[in-house]
Amino acid sequence: METEKKEYVDFAVTARKYKTLLTKKYQNRKPWINPSPYDIQSIIPGTILEVFVKEGDIVTEGAPLLILEAMKMQNRIEMPFTARVKKINVEVGIKIPKDSLMIELEAVDNE
Repeated sequence: METEKKEYVDFAVTARKYKTLLTKKYQNRKPWINPSPYDIQSIIPGTILEVFVKEGDIVTEGAPLLILEAMKMQNRIEMPFTARVKKINVEVGIKIPKDSLMIELEAVDNE
């Protein structure tokens, strides 16, 4: 009978290190990546009901970008800061999964 050799790893938790074994699920997890503030992503799956902007528009903070319907609720997605709409990756009527890149933004030069 073949036995699998397990290796202990250092696991840091609030400034302390512990020796532990990692599960397969933990080892195969998708690593967390710090999202770009210039990417507007869906945090829940849903359907795009309306898009208020078009590519090239300069949109100010708080202005509506689109409406995402999820679980019978219409979620108004607003601009987090002033920027230019670089690319729109969604259109009205399509269903999108969680973490979909809906709109790409780019910085605006202060003129």
